[in-house]
Amino acid sequence: MNRVSISHLKSLTVLFLLMSQTAFCSDQTFKKITYEPLAYSPTKVLVKRVDQTTVKLPEKPAIYAVVQTTQGDLVIELYDQAAPKTVQNFIDLAQGEKDFKTEKGSERRPFYDGLKFHRVIENFMAQGGCPRGDGTGGPGFQFEDEINGKALGLDKLKIKDAPEYQSQLQRVVLSEFNIKSRQEFEEKRTEVEKAYQEAMELPVLEVLYRVGYRFNEVLPSKKATRGALAMANAGPNTNGSQFFINQVDTPHLNGLHTVFGFLITGYDVLDRIIEKGNLQTTIRKVLVIDKRQ
Repeated sequence: MNRVSISHLKSLTVLFLLMSQTAFCSDQTFKKITYEPLAYSPTKVLVKRVDQTTVKLPEKPAIYAVVQTTQGDLVIELYDQAAPKTVQNFIDLAQGEKDFKTEKGSERRPFYDGLKFHRVIENFMAQGGCPRGDGTGGPGFQFEDEINGKALGLDKLKIKDAPEYQSQLQRVVLSEFNIKSRQEFEEKRTEVEKAYQEAMELPVLEVLYRVGYRFNEVLPSKKATRGALAMANAGPNTNGSQFFINQVDTPHLNGLHTVFGFLITGYDVLDRIIEKGNLQTTIRKVLVIDKRQ
């Protein structure tokens, strides 16, 4: 049902006040497309160290990561064509080929060794890569997303047909009217409701663009399906070291997180990691094997 109730819109004010606001022109309409793609130049992923494993890998030429955990091995194909900068970051951190910051200063060693899957949610995903173990840690740097929204079909999907993106739509509408209090909302609720209905015709790509996400039109980006390996973040362009592996399809994350790999074998291991709960599974080591030809 596309029509939004006034009572529902009232509840959005509290949600919006908790979010960082994005500036929009006051004369912006909800029928205009403002999206513009980023310029993007692909890079070639380099595997600087040759790791060895006895784990059987697929015959397909690709880069594979074997994530050794206390619950067993996860074999992941890394998408060096779909997200080369993200894959390079993951490999370099895993192999100790990249500096990162800790409380002691700058270090260079295998970053993921000894870290735990700190956040696991049944019928969702398992998240790791936080040195603090509470989801607030990282390598001391951030880098941009690598997402082609058109490759994901977000330019063809209207927001009215994608309820999973309603929170982003709410941000766009309320920010457009610069609403900062419940009183301001009450004063403008008729206009807000009308604008909300107009905005329902926008493509998802446009809505995500208006809340700060940026997309290229070069990479063959992948969707966040079951088995997808993706970067965890705190919003647009806040990638660091944390990642998650999907236990189920998560269409509501398409366009919001860079997918840079896919679980080939170890679904039973993933299930055990999630069943065990937060902080109960440790990453022993991440091996990277380059089988490209």
